[in-house]
Amino acid sequence: MAYSSISGGTETPLLDDTVDGFADHKGRPARRSSSGGWRSASFIIGVEVAERFAYYGIGSNLISFLIGPLGQSTAAAAANVNTWSGTSTLLPLLGAFVADTYLGRYYTIIVASLIYILGLGLLAVSAVLPSASPSECQKNDEIASCSPPQLQVILFFFALYLVAVGQGGHKPCVQAFGADQFDGQDPVEGKSKSSFFNWWYFSMCFGTLITLFILNYIQDNLNWGLGFGIPCIAMVIALLVFLLGTKTYRYSVNGDEKSPFVRIGQVFVAAARNWRTTDSSLNFEEVARGTLPHQGSLQFRFLNKALLAPDGSKDNGKVCSVSDVEEAKAVLRLFPIWATCLAYAIVFAQSSTFFTKQGITMDRSLGSGFVIPAASLQSFITLAIIIFIPIYDRIFVPIARSLTRKPSGITMLQRIGTGIFLSCISMVIAALVEMKRLKTAEEYGLIDMPKVTVPMSVCWLIPQYILFGVSDVFTMVGLQEFFYDQVPNELRSVGLALYLSIFGVGNFLSSFLISVIDKTTNGDGQGSWFNDNLNQAHLDYFYWLLAGLSAVGLATYLYFAKSYIYNRGNTTTNKIEKHI
Repeated sequence: MAYSSISGGTETPLLDDTVDGFADHKGRPARRSSSGGWRSASFIIGVEVAERFAYYGIGSNLISFLIGPLGQSTAAAAANVNTWSGTSTLLPLLGAFVADTYLGRYYTIIVASLIYILGLGLLAVSAVLPSASPSECQKNDEIASCSPPQLQVILFFFALYLVAVGQGGHKPCVQAFGADQFDGQDPVEGKSKSSFFNWWYFSMCFGTLITLFILNYIQDNLNWGLGFGIPCIAMVIALLVFLLGTKTYRYSVNGDEKSPFVRIGQVFVAAARNWRTTDSSLNFEEVARGTLPHQGSLQFRFLNKALLAPDGSKDNGKVCSVSDVEEAKAVLRLFPIWATCLAYAIVFAQSSTFFTKQGITMDRSLGSGFVIPAASLQSFITLAIIIFIPIYDRIFVPIARSLTRKPSGITMLQRIGTGIFLSCISMVIAALVEMKRLKTAEEYGLIDMPKVTVPMSVCWLIPQYILFGVSDVFTMVGLQEFFYDQVPNELRSVGLALYLSIFGVGNFLSSFLISVIDKTTNGDGQGSWFNDNLNQAHLDYFYWLLAGLSAVGLATYLYFAKSYIYNRGNTTTNKIEKHI
């Protein structure tokens, strides 16, 4: 039986009609919801929509600001975007640790939102500082390069990484807190929870879509200060909306149990301490009586030694229990899946960097003089997601469910693998389109004229953007659900942070690849693949390389996914899901 200790230190046993392990805002046992948890989740979804609006208001067009007002080269700007994006998606590991160990998700969201708002405000201030004067600008090979004031550069990057810190606390907690509003063991709420991750991503994409349509236009055509200031105002409003829902939320309660980090850490320490210890009386069948299937108990057998005392006798749970060992195995089992998804994350990083740079060089005119901002092309990713998620949830899943007899239609790992395959195809298409763009530039004699628009419609880029969006519906949503579902209950913020860290490491790997390739190809006599003049560059070579890496990553992923054993202790859904 779980107890609540939020209010006044009193412990109240949870009743049969309550949600085990959760309490309301006053510390009383949280009861099941007639609305299936959607009422409280709607407040949480609202703050996430605003956060995505703010994040993509910066990230989607960041390369344009770095190349323009800050005067950086294409390769340097792309590397800086990837580094910032990588940091933004690795910091959630720290935020999740703070939330799950100290503050709780609710208070972490509030603190992170305040940091976020401060960073956005300073970012707007840095954008309106006086830029470089004309005398500080000089022309080299028809490409203007300027050196902005050092104060502007320092303030800009300080504010940029302050936003990353805010997102680090915000991102893993908001989604986990939203999913906490549904009880997976209740038939009504469990059904709602199975659709939550789809509709969460669907709603979140509206914030992104507004950014790509409105903010990118403001930034490119009106004012960067206004373009960064509007997201700040949106986050202030979102925080107020989130606070309005305080009385409706369910809060996770762990009572006096040890921190899950401590429990899992003790398993690894005890197993290492006893690595030479043997005990024939320790039957592995004992571990199989836990929440994992028998095959799961036979994986990572070395951790079973955490059940022994240093003298080789059974420790009788004084240090590590069977459930502690199973939790540690569940976490360790995630890492092959995590690692094999990195190739997908490297591909994902290109949509906000080189895809945007390509679009700048192409014909973006629409109608009577209206020019589409290059960064707004990313809206096709969002539109594809918004259109395909209802199709997936209302058409694909019921059809698949009737064939596979699984509530989710296909397993989480099958869903992720499908998206990785589609992302590989998208890079093949991107490489072919770039080859055509380069050929067109050559045919019209524009190789040495980077400022002249290549007479090729930007619509050629739309298929790769759309395929990116469809692959996101499979892989991104699948990863969110997988890492939330397959970690111990108390570590769900960390689970979502692990999912985000895939893209953090992927961005760093992308930045590393770009730096290495740029230095290597600069000395081959043909110029860098990432030449500032894209008509002399070879992004097509880079895209072919990424397509190859993606194919290798998919093959490796399938190998590990086939042998993955689901942790069946968290939800009823997983109890009938087996291997991929």
